[in-house]
Formats: sequence, C-alpha cells, structure tokens
Amino acid sequence: MQTTHIEHIGIAVKDLDESIRFYEEVLGLECYNIEEVADQRVRTAFFKVGQTKVELLESTSDDGPVAKFIEKRGEGVHHIAYAVKNISEALEHARQRGVQAIDQEPRKGAEGLDIAFLHPRSTHGVLTELCEDKTK
Repeated sequence: MQTTHIEHIGIAVKDLDESIRFYEEVLGLECYNIEEVADQRVRTAFFKVGQTKVELLESTSDDGPVAKFIEKRGEGVHHIAYAVKNISEALEHARQRGVQAIDQEPRKGAEGLDIAFLHPRSTHGVLTELCEDKTK
C-alpha cells in the first residue's frame, strides 16, 4: 500500500453551521466546501490546515451512521482518512492481511474522491478511510 499523507480527519458534529462558525471565528480557518453525500446520509464541510483537511460531518438522518456515532460516543473524531496511490490495490492489500473492510469495493465520497472504509475492529479502534483522488 502506498500511503502518501493524511487526507483528512473526520469530525462528527450535531450542528454543521454552528461548528463551521467555531472553526472560522475561533480557529481562523476558512470553510471552502460544503456538500451533501446522500448515500452516506451526511452533510460535510471542509477546512484546510496545511496539506491536511478537517471534514465536519453532520447526519442528515436520525438513523445515519454519523447520528448513531454521536448517540453512542458524542461529538468528536469520527475517522482518519489516508490518501493512497491506488485504492483498489490498497483495499486488497489490507484484506490480504486480515483487515475487515466495510466497503468491499471503492465508492464515491465527498469531493469526488474514491473511498473505502476499514472496520475499527481491525484497525485498533480507529475507523480508517482510504482515499484516492483520481483527478491528480
């Protein structure tokens, strides 16, 4: 697996607009993208900090994965995403080493990235996302 950098850190929030205000007004960051990812039942907002991004995630459904996460654990760090050179190869590499994949095949995520999640049971408790930007 060729991991190039931390692509983003995903943070689950109850109120996206309120959270954006905190990141802009207190931390001085600029929200450069807000989008809804319908199949994941989330609205996202992105901020850049150097090469890494922070992704805020607000559930659009009471039974969505982010809503369930917040209900169980509260707001906070939801996942860490790593940029990889070839997501299909990276996913297969992980599976061959006994890692349980949530996504059996890459799918489209926010910002047009191809993504796949690895189950926290196999990643020492951290929901791990693999991302590939095929436009680069």
